[in-house]
Amino acid sequence: MRLVIARCRVDYIGRLTAHLPTARRLLLVKADGSVSVHADDRAYKPLNWMSPPCWLSEEAPEEDTAALWVVTNKAGEQLRITIEEIEHDSSHELGVDPGLIKDGVEAHLQELLAEHVETLGAGYSLVRREFPTAIGPVDLLCRDADGATVAVEIKRRGEIDGVEQLTRYLELLNRDPLLAPVSGVFAAQQIKPQAKTLATDRGIRCLVLDYEALRGTESTEFRLF
Repeated sequence: MRLVIARCRVDYIGRLTAHLPTARRLLLVKADGSVSVHADDRAYKPLNWMSPPCWLSEEAPEEDTAALWVVTNKAGEQLRITIEEIEHDSSHELGVDPGLIKDGVEAHLQELLAEHVETLGAGYSLVRREFPTAIGPVDLLCRDADGATVAVEIKRRGEIDGVEQLTRYLELLNRDPLLAPVSGVFAAQQIKPQAKTLATDRGIRCLVLDYEALRGTESTEFRLF
């Protein structure tokens, strides 16, 4: 991973155009080829980025600038980063990441939903658990009643970061002509309203899971309805 802190401006040229004026930012270049531009807020979410497969070239800089990065994807879209001043530039070998270890309930939810895949809808069938992608495994890859591919992300508590994670998986999976078009299902025991709104906006279906029902047991607690 390469970390660069620089004073820069950024232009995205493609299906839409976007411009970030000059400011100090963190530029992240990962081993998978992705390039992202970060500010000192917004948690983990970048201001702009280019997902793999893409290619970074350092071209002749403009006058009064230190460097020009041009990141191009296979569709010909470009992320052009004009660097005026570099404050830090370092590379680090992180090695192979073991991945996220789910807690017991979340892992069991995945196992149960795989066993009872019809919970997703009539006619659903399981293709594979932990379907591998370049950015991590999709919890479940399924087929619906019409044979279309469906990616399922499972959480104990459904929050915005889970929707973002599934969005990235869908972006990658839809590049595979053998799988596309791929739709998404965000499944959790509880789904926050903000996460549901974001998922709906991105065409992702939300599904609230009843853990006890999947286990084949009935809760002994009193219920209002």
